[in-house]
Amino acid sequence: MTSKSGSGAAEDGSYEYEEESVQNARGMKLFTCRWLPPKGQIVKAHVFLCHGYAVECSVTMRGTGVRLAQAGYAVYGVDFEGHGRSEGLQGYVPSFDVLVADTDAFFAAVVASTANTDLPRFLLGESMGGAVALLLHRMRPSYWTGAVLVAPMCKIADEMRPHPVVVSVLKLMTNIIPTWKIVPTTDVIDAAYRMQEKRDEIRNNPHCYQGKPRLKTAYELLRVSLNLENNVLPKVTCTTTTNYLLFFFHGRYSLRSQI
Repeated sequence: MTSKSGSGAAEDGSYEYEEESVQNARGMKLFTCRWLPPKGQIVKAHVFLCHGYAVECSVTMRGTGVRLAQAGYAVYGVDFEGHGRSEGLQGYVPSFDVLVADTDAFFAAVVASTANTDLPRFLLGESMGGAVALLLHRMRPSYWTGAVLVAPMCKIADEMRPHPVVVSVLKLMTNIIPTWKIVPTTDVIDAAYRMQEKRDEIRNNPHCYQGKPRLKTAYELLRVSLNLENNVLPKVTCTTTTNYLLFFFHGRYSLRSQI
């Protein structure tokens, strides 16, 4: 089930913007948005946005959506459960697997509803969204044409890697107080964004979560990061006859992988 909540276009007519709510398999409303080239312009490809932890798509990733739409790409985003304008306890990720399944279902529905389902399909994920993009590719290896991962959450620095005992204790506590905001951490916004302008934008955005990580959320992010590092990244492949392009952007260093 979907419901339109808003639409518009740039004053110069260089792109169109739409918002709507969709319902996931659990009956929750998820906020979605899209930036499209002007009507009548040929669409080059579909680009699907996966936002980072605690933020959302319509404001935080607006610049990316606008620039890509102006360049001829159809861009689609969805606020994950507990993020942005979607339903769910703010900042709470009860299951990363379910979050990925929600995203996969929405992206697949978008492609199925378009006039040309054979257009190239790209994923663009930032931080936690980079992990989502990697797992989406793993679910449908032949479905995606390529991906751009910006500072993806796919490896834990050695100096920050928790002891296995700590991980076990954390898992036990999530069964008792999963939503408690008791995980000690540095300011997430300062850690994730270097530009002060971007930090201020997020802090002034009422749809962004700014509290401490909830216990179950922290465990899910840790679990997924370890799984990606140990089990997924070494096996990322593409089963299509064309090459799959994977771009990593992280700090001063970038990596382009063609597989």
